[in-house]
Amino acid sequence: MSSKDRYIRSSKHREAAILIVVLITLITAAVTLVVGNINEGLGEIFKALFTFDKSTKEGRFVWLIDLPMIVIALIVGAGLSLSGTVMQCILKNPLASPYTLGLSSAAAFGAAFAIIFLDSGNSALGSISIDNPYVTMACAFAFSMLATGTILLLTKMTNISAETMVLSGIAIGAIFSAGLSLMQYFADSVQLSAMVSWSFGDLNHSDWKWDLIMLLILLPIAAFFMLRRWDLNSLDAGDEVAKGLGVNTERFRTLSLIITAFLSAMLVSRYGVIAFIGLIGPHIARMIVGSDHRYLIPMSMAMGGCILLIANCIGANIARPMVLPVGLLTSLLGGPMFIYLLIRRYRR
Repeated sequence: MSSKDRYIRSSKHREAAILIVVLITLITAAVTLVVGNINEGLGEIFKALFTFDKSTKEGRFVWLIDLPMIVIALIVGAGLSLSGTVMQCILKNPLASPYTLGLSSAAAFGAAFAIIFLDSGNSALGSISIDNPYVTMACAFAFSMLATGTILLLTKMTNISAETMVLSGIAIGAIFSAGLSLMQYFADSVQLSAMVSWSFGDLNHSDWKWDLIMLLILLPIAAFFMLRRWDLNSLDAGDEVAKGLGVNTERFRTLSLIITAFLSAMLVSRYGVIAFIGLIGPHIARMIVGSDHRYLIPMSMAMGGCILLIANCIGANIARPMVLPVGLLTSLLGGPMFIYLLIRRYRR
């Protein structure tokens, strides 16, 4: 078999793998829809789905509760996984992700700041809620971008390597985590409950308006990195190779970090800390399709969406009527993966 035939065959296998993951995701979405309405008739569920009927009880459950949650799980999972894929490439570190760079810790600090000092947390009828989600989201986003700006400033001031930027992110994340712990120590019971509830990560307050907003943020960013996929591939081969191919490595690395941090900050500030999706999705995708970003970007987005959808389905149904926060489940899955990657990296 010639090199050309092997290349074509390999490309087809990778495309088929991406389609299989997309198919698994669609099946998972259908299962989530059925399991979420297990007390309703299967025929009524799919009738409401395909007729767009919101007048019945089944229709309201499907179109106003379940489908918005399914869609946002796919969007958040795809967005965090895309961010992780790009960060791992531009920082040349397989452990890079929005969570390990400290962006999630900064967002949690911002949310806690809003809850304590701007009175965003509230207790009503025995349940904890966020009184003003827009203020909480704005503060979480602002502190997350502040963490990004600090990493970039440290890079410019000290001229540290791309790999060392991850260590800077871990240090900044530790500082924000310490600040969060300090605020928790001085918070009252209502504020503490609201802070902990937000930090768990939750997709239950999804709706079509925010689904659309997040989708409109994700799509142009995904399109940008697909258009710059060859630049990402050249960075994988080394800065000297990338510069030889005409890539302004410093500018592209800075721009990519800002864009991915913006995407991660928007997702985390709205839905709380959902850990390790940006680490798990890219690595599983890389095991399947390799490091070519023509295939890695769509595969990692599909994988991230599928993993988060499965985690959300498990969390919503495993302890009914209690709903487990999806961030807890992704942490349980991501922790062992992080340890495995550390061992694999430093045993070489």
